[in-house]
Amino acid sequence: MSDQENLLKQVEEALDTIRPYLLADAGNVSILEITEDKVLKIKLLGSCESCPMSIMTLKAGIEQAVLKAVPEITAVEAINITPVDDPNAVLPHTLK
Repeated sequence: MSDQENLLKQVEEALDTIRPYLLADAGNVSILEITEDKVLKIKLLGSCESCPMSIMTLKAGIEQAVLKAVPEITAVEAINITPVDDPNAVLPHTLK
């Protein structure tokens, strides 16, 4: 297994620790890439895509889980954060 494959496996395992919470609100996350600088780029899926709380989900949940489990990762970035003031933002059904 290459270093990159091993790193991806570790990141997936870290994400698996937070996924039950995302899935409970009909959301999820997928890995897009790990850059040469060890920045994890992800995409928020399902209800996480349109949730105005997505920045908190990223920072307080996903990022913390990954950085704690995989210290080689230097940062976590989502390509599709929904701004809190987005008029199209929708809270997941469990938060309404």
